[in-house]
Amino acid sequence: MSDKTTITEQLPRHIAIVMDGNGRWAERRGERRNAGHRAGVNATRRIVEACGQLGIDALTLFAFSSENWQRPPSEVGMLMALFIEALGREVKSLHEKNVRLQFIGERSLLSEKLQRKMSDSELLTAANGGLQLYVAVSYGGRWDITNAARRLVEEVAHSGLTPGQVTEERLHQCLALAAVKDPDLFIRTGGEHRISNFLLWNLAYTELYFTDALWPDFGPADLELAVREYQQRQRRYGRVPQQHEEPG
Repeated sequence: MSDKTTITEQLPRHIAIVMDGNGRWAERRGERRNAGHRAGVNATRRIVEACGQLGIDALTLFAFSSENWQRPPSEVGMLMALFIEALGREVKSLHEKNVRLQFIGERSLLSEKLQRKMSDSELLTAANGGLQLYVAVSYGGRWDITNAARRLVEEVAHSGLTPGQVTEERLHQCLALAAVKDPDLFIRTGGEHRISNFLLWNLAYTELYFTDALWPDFGPADLELAVREYQQRQRRYGRVPQQHEEPG
């Protein structure tokens, strides 16, 4: 990245990304969609490294949504195999870079082999204090909120929690990303202007950034553009401009 001294001022502490455009990237080149997904793994590696070098605290990547299960079985199978392959190849490097890797989503829908790979990766990197990397697999924002509500209902039924004690903060603590600050900056590649059921609760006050770049083409320079635009915005959280500092 260029001019690191200036770009590190007022950095977003947590960035969330919808990595869109792998299939279209491959189709435009006359290649199979799996070539685009493999190229997308390389783009992911570049962005994870760039965030670590820049000093971003947390990065959440939307790798496979709850709706993606509706894709052709052949593509779903290829994506699952690619996840397993990528974990086997990338986790050691992430660990060496002090990255802590964690997964969010409905794991019960994944194969036992993939679940084991995910758990092993989390265990290996659990003590790392660098970039906190969250990968959403079989994840949906509505699933996340529903799951949190279910946990609260169980607390009401079994632990003496009263309905009056069901607060916004308590619900937040039941969400998949309860342990990390909500994203400051959301990036979506691929030209679509929607959040597609990603982190619905957590994105309430997040700055949104959309780019036409397809994910395999998205690199550190594109990340820098997104961060610089974020730095030009004033986050007011419902207040007047003179009160725009972040709450808390």
